[in-house]
Amino acid sequence: MAEFIPAAKPLIGDEEREAVDRVLRSGMVAQGPEVAAFEEEFGAAMVDGRACVAVNSGTSGLHLGLLAAGIGPGDEVIVPAFTFAATGNAVALTGATPVFADVDLQTYTLDPQDVRAKVTEWTAAVMPVHLYGHPARMDELEVICREHGLQLFEDAAQAHGARWKGRPVGTFGAWGMFSLYPTKNMTSGEGGMVSVGEEDVARRLRLLRNQGMEVQYRNELVGFNNRMTDIHAAIGRVQLTKVGAWTRRRQEIAARFDAELRGVTVPTVLEGAEHVYHQYTVRLPEELAGKRADVLARLKDEFGVGTGVYYPVPTNELPSFGVEADLPNTRVAASTVFSIPVHPSLTDADVTRVVEAVNTVVAEAAA
Repeated sequence: MAEFIPAAKPLIGDEEREAVDRVLRSGMVAQGPEVAAFEEEFGAAMVDGRACVAVNSGTSGLHLGLLAAGIGPGDEVIVPAFTFAATGNAVALTGATPVFADVDLQTYTLDPQDVRAKVTEWTAAVMPVHLYGHPARMDELEVICREHGLQLFEDAAQAHGARWKGRPVGTFGAWGMFSLYPTKNMTSGEGGMVSVGEEDVARRLRLLRNQGMEVQYRNELVGFNNRMTDIHAAIGRVQLTKVGAWTRRRQEIAARFDAELRGVTVPTVLEGAEHVYHQYTVRLPEELAGKRADVLARLKDEFGVGTGVYYPVPTNELPSFGVEADLPNTRVAASTVFSIPVHPSLTDADVTRVVEAVNTVVAEAAA
């Protein structure tokens, strides 16, 4: 068998190693000048110059963003059920209640109609996820939030550089969080970046990440140790110079998949959206849902193609929440989607092998 093609592959080069060595030689490895530079450079490159606050993980970014915006006990925040658990977890950790809404089956992002139906007198905010790198319908969600006096936040963990109708994600809501986990479109090794629209929220975020301090030993509020290190920031600064080219390669690969895959539903890119393909996610016909595990096993064992299922259990159905909800699109997606390799290290020959493998295995499953 040819060399295995993993579902995801972090790209760490000599430049990142040199950046880490530079920080280690400096003797300043905690939050310092590298973090400040990374925040400024990320803001300029990704979110039209918005203020950015670096933290130690994407989940920390969501949690602190919610707290900084005043979310807490008694509040409800509408989130998608079809996403990673961190989105709902972050809401619950503030003492607020995540209210799970359905997604549409074109983009797998929040369905504005279902969001509108989920608004109650306790709703304080809406937090869409730009899942797989496709932006949510932000203009429609903005209207809903404006009509009901709600805050709007963005979970942009998977969407570095994505745009909706010309605007970058992370510039619509009061804040937007980008994950810098190793498998994301760019990484700092581990970390998160929060883009913030108002300085008072940004300041609270900075306090919350640093034990509530702006001046040492003058704690203004009860905070956390959620700082990013200069080591991680140095990696992120290098990756920021590369992510544009990597995204273009992801889009090239996705264009081939769009044209050549058969037997599966390929991703829809809505008019006005720029998809950055953190994942290239396809959907099996519903009648093949029971064969998904066999399809993925054959892709791995017979063709050496890695896959992932993001996400097999709706968040509301996880033991940690256990909330009943009528979310038909979420259930369809959870039972039928799978993601194939789209990372920029794929060669053209790798792409051909992935296409041939998927087409062969799915056709045989349907026979």
